[in-house]
Order: sequence, then C-alpha cells, then structure tokens
Amino acid sequence: MRDVRASDAERELVVERLQRAVGNGRLTVEEFEERAAAAYAATTRGELAELTRDLPGHLW
Repeated sequence: MRDVRASDAERELVVERLQRAVGNGRLTVEEFEERAAAAYAATTRGELAELTRDLPGHLW
C-alpha cells in the first residue's frame, strides 16, 4: 500500500494531523512548514506516512 499514489484528500488529512501536532507542542512551526510542503509534494501514501511516523497515533 505504501506505493499507492496519494490523493489530494489524503494529503490534506496529513497536513491537518501536522497542525494538531503543532497545537500539542510536538512540532515547531518550522517543522510543520517543512512537513506540510513535503505532504503537498508527496506522490505516494508511503511518503505521507513518513511525515507522521514519529508522532503518536492518538492525536488523530
């Protein structure tokens, strides 16, 4: 599934998760900006998964 192409909706969900991580103090604004840019540039689900790999799942 990691090689499946990501949809626009999946990219938006990752950015929303990253925003929650900033709100919880788990990411800095700079980290958020870098990861959000990477989310919008991602072409596969695997690339998106890497952007939240180090964040706890209960935030979602």
